[in-house]
Amino acid sequence: MLGSKLDILKQEWIDVVFNGRNKAYGAYELRQKNGARTSRAFIFGAAFFIFVISLPTIINQLEGFIPKAKPIVKITDVVLIPPPVDAKKLPPPPPPEPSKPKTDQLKFPPPIVKPDNEVKEEPPTQKDLKTADPGQKDQKGDPNADVRIDEPVGNSDVKQVTEDVNKIFSQVEQQPEFPGGLDAFGKYLLNNIKFPAVDRENGVSGKVICTFVVERDGSLTDIVAVRGPSETTKAEAIRVLKKSPKWKPGIQNGRPVRVAYTVPINFTLGEEQ
Repeated sequence: MLGSKLDILKQEWIDVVFNGRNKAYGAYELRQKNGARTSRAFIFGAAFFIFVISLPTIINQLEGFIPKAKPIVKITDVVLIPPPVDAKKLPPPPPPEPSKPKTDQLKFPPPIVKPDNEVKEEPPTQKDLKTADPGQKDQKGDPNADVRIDEPVGNSDVKQVTEDVNKIFSQVEQQPEFPGGLDAFGKYLLNNIKFPAVDRENGVSGKVICTFVVERDGSLTDIVAVRGPSETTKAEAIRVLKKSPKWKPGIQNGRPVRVAYTVPINFTLGEEQ
């Protein structure tokens, strides 16, 4: 027995190990019944594994025997309510009437071959076309109008000009001006600027460059001191410009427009400011 292949779980070896010892102790029973427990655990584990793998198939088979309830579908008519009409929102204005052509126009019907008795409109003659152009209708021209090609014509005597009223111009036909001219503007600055005390004590002087916009009504907006010898001189220059009376606005195409303007303001020690 001892020369055979060693297997410590055989009953012979278990009896040798526990010879003269308390066999009622749990270790003896564990070794004695180890084979049966191992086999039983393997069988239970294999059965559980097979059950888990086969579970989807079992469920599908059971569903085939159990009748399904018919789904309840409720159809409801949905009435879409249009959005409320904003009474304050006005409809867009109609397009402006096109201006008149430069030369007179005569209606030129499309060339369609017809018997003479069916002709209702006679086309203009070569003599008529010497002083007028062919068009879709009879139209009186305006010699002062611009020559326009492939554009509709109308009866408007004024050429429609669409331009952004908020556009800021840098150059205009007539520049904005302080009331009384540059000399009056110099006197205004001389009488209103107060040299900052801190700059006078520290000997700070120089030129402040200011930019602003002269509005259509002559008021000054967007006043900015671009550069200057100190923050206090820049603040003083802005203060005086904000107090300025209204200027004469810039003129472009015969109407007042917004104009960007730049002016230097000198802060010099030893002179009354």
